[in-house]
Amino acid sequence: MSAPPTSTPRLALIAGEPSGDLLGAALIRALSARLPDAHFSGVAGVQMCAAGCRPLARIDALSVMGLAEVLRHLPRLLLLRRRLTRELRRWRPDVVIGIDAPDFNLPLERRLRRAGLRTLHVVSPTVWAWRAGRVHTVAAATQRLLVLLPFEPDCYRGVALHVDYIGHPLADEIDAVPDPLPARAALDLDAHGPVLAVLPGSRRSEVERLAMPFAAAVALLTRRRRDLQVVTPLAAENLRAPIEAAIAAASPDCRWRLIEGRARVAMAAADAVLLASGTAALEALLIGRPMVVGYRVSPVSAALLRRAGLLKIRHVSLPNLLCSQPVVPEFLQRGLTPPALADALEVLFEDGGPRRRQLDAFAALRPQLRRGAAARAAGIIAQMLER
Repeated sequence: MSAPPTSTPRLALIAGEPSGDLLGAALIRALSARLPDAHFSGVAGVQMCAAGCRPLARIDALSVMGLAEVLRHLPRLLLLRRRLTRELRRWRPDVVIGIDAPDFNLPLERRLRRAGLRTLHVVSPTVWAWRAGRVHTVAAATQRLLVLLPFEPDCYRGVALHVDYIGHPLADEIDAVPDPLPARAALDLDAHGPVLAVLPGSRRSEVERLAMPFAAAVALLTRRRRDLQVVTPLAAENLRAPIEAAIAAASPDCRWRLIEGRARVAMAAADAVLLASGTAALEALLIGRPMVVGYRVSPVSAALLRRAGLLKIRHVSLPNLLCSQPVVPEFLQRGLTPPALADALEVLFEDGGPRRRQLDAFAALRPQLRRGAAARAAGIIAQMLER
């Protein structure tokens, strides 16, 4: 291990959402192990504050989703960015670390870099999916980029930017494929018989589009498997009403339980998972549960993406993007129909065939993603301090 710098290191971390708070906290702990005297400050949530970060602002100030919400909060966000620029220029941290939240962090990092501060960004924007030209925005804002997915460094070829693949922190948290029986006991589910976890998204707009076709697919599947148990972890309490309404309308006779949070426990208890595209798909991969992905955006958004040619990828789920060959069934827009979902799910309850192809592909991916992301990032930041 290299010796730390002689002066007391100052590190600023700017996180924009709960996942960034978790990553930031892990990074602070790893940095504190290397640099016991380091001071941490920035935009932090509960986890980062507990790890030792002095909050200049709370993470709730940046956790704004959706175009309409962003526009409504834009004046406040711009004021916050100006204040952070002013305070960090005065505090003069040795490194400014932006964690995800590219629309807020990259302009902030660019300003601070122009002011002579060193900048580092963790988590690449999804340049591999859409708006590929953002690679130049990233390169202008930060001196170094740490990415979580193994294919992401290739996206920055030909760009004057040092990119490091550090692995995915979720893979470090989920270190083994769990036994379903303890999870079923924790959720008061029958130990035997098929269990399906249904996760129709973490945002209300997602749930409003997906809950009804998901519930109708569950109804079809229940006719074929009378002993099916279904569990849905609620990402937020305000999602309960639309999910309950969809269940009452489409599958009132199903054995369906709603629980608060505990998405990983729900997936661990399941034989298969039906979910919206997103981080949950990566969690299902790491937990070792086969899945079917369904997603639907508004017709206006779909038309804009199609006509402007902004979307670069044929598959939307991370497992399919990571696997050498797509193995997860995806049903998007008009293709998202209850019979298609039910047919794709039914075969995942049987050993062999589609279920085995998914599980084998997931097993091959897990070691590639599990690389000690926080420790690797801390080592890179320590090198920047030495220079």
